[in-house]
Amino acid sequence: MSSLTSDQLEDLQAFLKDWLRHTGRTQADLRRALHAASIRMPVLLEVLQRTYSRQGLPGLAEQLCGVEELWHREDGAAEGGDAPLPGLDASLGQLDLLLQEIRQEQQP
Repeated sequence: MSSLTSDQLEDLQAFLKDWLRHTGRTQADLRRALHAASIRMPVLLEVLQRTYSRQGLPGLAEQLCGVEELWHREDGAAEGGDAPLPGLDASLGQLDLLLQEIRQEQQP
């Protein structure tokens, strides 16, 4: 597969920052979820770049959906139930819709 362009990396970085802010998470949370070596944004982007290189855009979207699901489970366990954080269901739905659109575009 190919690599993300510099414009795509900038867009991904902006998306990640907005996503983290919206979900109340930090780069440290994302580092743990991605098993990255550092919380620095270039390192986090490198992990996602490797996923994109191996699996394309559908793989990248799946990885981010997996991170969102992990956080949702962690929050449910911490609260002693399955009550989502405000806005979490909406962001999960948006990522799922994005993944569906990507998969439809990838079909021959």
